[in-house]
Amino acid sequence: MPERELGTINIADEVIAIIAGMSAVEIEGIYSMSGGFAGSLANMLGRKNLSRGVKVDIEENESRINLYIIIKYGSSIPDLAWKIQDNVKKTVEGMTGLKVTEVNVHVQGVEFPGKEQDEYLPEDLEEEEPDKEGTKDEKLK
Repeated sequence: MPERELGTINIADEVIAIIAGMSAVEIEGIYSMSGGFAGSLANMLGRKNLSRGVKVDIEENESRINLYIIIKYGSSIPDLAWKIQDNVKKTVEGMTGLKVTEVNVHVQGVEFPGKEQDEYLPEDLEEEEPDKEGTKDEKLK
């Protein structure tokens, strides 16, 4: 952080991670940040982790930010990533004065609309009797 006549300004990595995470989820097409096992455990315990899915590396007055996200189905991944990178860089630099050298976006999953993904399993398909043309129909239960 820059030194001033009155002292230094130190911003915790966690604060930068929160700023980056919040600016990332502002972008349409993001379902959520991916926090892995620890993040899921914290959510189950009722704790909000605003830096979930964000890793920040700071050296001197520069920062590298890695974002781990889950996108909504149908989103264009390259377009979404560019928008996230731009918004995170502008927000972090504007709020902290740090130079953001990298914003890396790691897509960890896709959220599908409607039912949960694991509810659509092959055993949900059942065979019916052959129809009049002699073919078999399959349908979801």
